[in-house]
Amino acid sequence: MRAQPVVCTGGDVSPRSRFDRSQLINGSFAIVFLVLSVVAVTTTDSFLTDDNLTNLLRQSVPTALLSLGMLMVILTGGIDLSVGSIVALTGVMAAGLTADLPVSVAMALAVAVGIACGAVNGLLVAWFRLAPFVVTLAALTTIRGLAYVYSETPITPASAGFLTLGTGSIGPIPFATVIVVALFAAAWVFLTRTTVGRAIVAIGGNREAVRLAGVHVPRHVLLAYLISGFCAGVAGVILASRVGIAQPSVGIAFELNAIAACVIGGASLAGGRGGVVGTLGGVVLLGLIDNLLTLHDVQSYWQQVLKGLIIAVVVLARRREDL
Repeated sequence: MRAQPVVCTGGDVSPRSRFDRSQLINGSFAIVFLVLSVVAVTTTDSFLTDDNLTNLLRQSVPTALLSLGMLMVILTGGIDLSVGSIVALTGVMAAGLTADLPVSVAMALAVAVGIACGAVNGLLVAWFRLAPFVVTLAALTTIRGLAYVYSETPITPASAGFLTLGTGSIGPIPFATVIVVALFAAAWVFLTRTTVGRAIVAIGGNREAVRLAGVHVPRHVLLAYLISGFCAGVAGVILASRVGIAQPSVGIAFELNAIAACVIGGASLAGGRGGVVGTLGGVVLLGLIDNLLTLHDVQSYWQQVLKGLIIAVVVLARRREDL
């Protein structure tokens, strides 16, 4: 027996009105992106240089990976505040393990630790039905502590080969960017072309209807957190590889950037709405803002202020779309 889709009409707003409003909002974001691009090109000579564009791609990789994992969790109606701490833990572990293991093995084990962190979060949320915010907030602190337990000081990788993943490139395209594109493409196929992916989206929209349709909800929620842990683990390894040193203090507030990219891209924090393409657009927009402000020597805390304002405006715009 197939459950009928639940349609939330949002009052007497017609589908045409909702479509027009959504198009207006998406068009507004396109205009913002275009304006920022024009400002970047016209106000600084270094924006379009090869070095800056390559640097922009490399710096956007951690946010892109974390945002992709965060999207999976948000679609189920959850949140993962622990991803920044997972980045720190997997980074120091990957760098530290190179002293005794081949680089590829060290990186794989570090990513596995990220997946394990996601598994713990997912089990507590899905099977024990604890609040995602509380679970991942506790994980944020615990995992950060484990990163410091592993190493209180920065770790320099024992092998120069460790740096290849973060600094190497295929022609003008960084290796890490190729990985991001591949993962985003795979995620798009997963969410739009597979039964499991569509179920993850549906869970956030109407969990009870999905359960009645025969979907094992806890298993799908667990999968979302596993993907988030995997993405955070990969981000931690790539970041340590790019910087050339792993620090237990890295990754603070990374989860906020990931949430911001998802929300800007159209994801609803209530779950059930969001997409890979929109999230990638949010990542690009945040990366452009960071790069533009950095080129103009704007202090980092002002960058955080601007991101906060953008999130607030986007949430209000999305709220108006639903009215």
